[in-house]
Amino acid sequence: MATLDPTPSEYRAQHLRDLLAQEDIAELGVRVELRGQAVMVWGAVSSPGCRETVLRMAAEALDPLVWHHDLTVVSARPPGRGEDLR
Repeated sequence: MATLDPTPSEYRAQHLRDLLAQEDIAELGVRVELRGQAVMVWGAVSSPGCRETVLRMAAEALDPLVWHHDLTVVSARPPGRGEDLR
C-alpha cells in the first residue's frame, strides 16, 4: 500500500505550527489549517504586538503559498475604570 507524501503546503503549515509553539511568544491559541490550496491562520493572541509577530512569522514560513488570517487580540486585563451603574 502506497502512502501519500505530504504536500509542500502541509510541510510549511506544520513548520509554522512548530515555530509558534517554540518561540518566546508561545501563541498556542493560534491555529494553522490547510483549506484547499491555501493556509488559514486564525485564533486569539494576547496583544497587538503578538499579532504582528505571528503575521510576520506566517509570512516568512508560508511564502510563497496563499494564506489568510483571522487573528483576534484578546485582553484579559481588568477594565481601566469602574462601571457606572445608575
